[in-house]
Amino acid sequence: METQRLYRGRLIDHIQLVVRDLEASRTFYRALFDALELPLSGEGEDYFWVDELFVSTADSEAAAGELTGRHHLAFQARDRAMVEAWHKAGLGAGGVDNGGPGERAYHPGYFAAFLMDPDGNNVEAVYHGEARKSADSIEVTFEA
Repeated sequence: METQRLYRGRLIDHIQLVVRDLEASRTFYRALFDALELPLSGEGEDYFWVDELFVSTADSEAAAGELTGRHHLAFQARDRAMVEAWHKAGLGAGGVDNGGPGERAYHPGYFAAFLMDPDGNNVEAVYHGEARKSADSIEVTFEA
């Protein structure tokens, strides 16, 4: 059965990666997020974050002294060119190729690239092909 419709909601609230070398990760992820046109949300001495991805050292309060294990993360790209730019930027920032830009058989139009980050996480950028979205993103406003 071919997938004809995908729902993208707020299944994941946030993700934290606890890394060995924060500066190597900062360099790598900044290059990826620049290619995806995503601004850095914040940073400190032992952490940084973009949107709902938090990256920290084991010394950060939230990490409780432990490194995270190997993960697979996928970021949405606007088009195929953005996937290609993301892959090139990641390679230039110390990423290791884990599957160059190209179509995958997951569903019609699935175009993705894969990199290994400095801690061995499998990171992906994906363009799901021509499709209609109900919204580009959601905004959460907190009430006092």
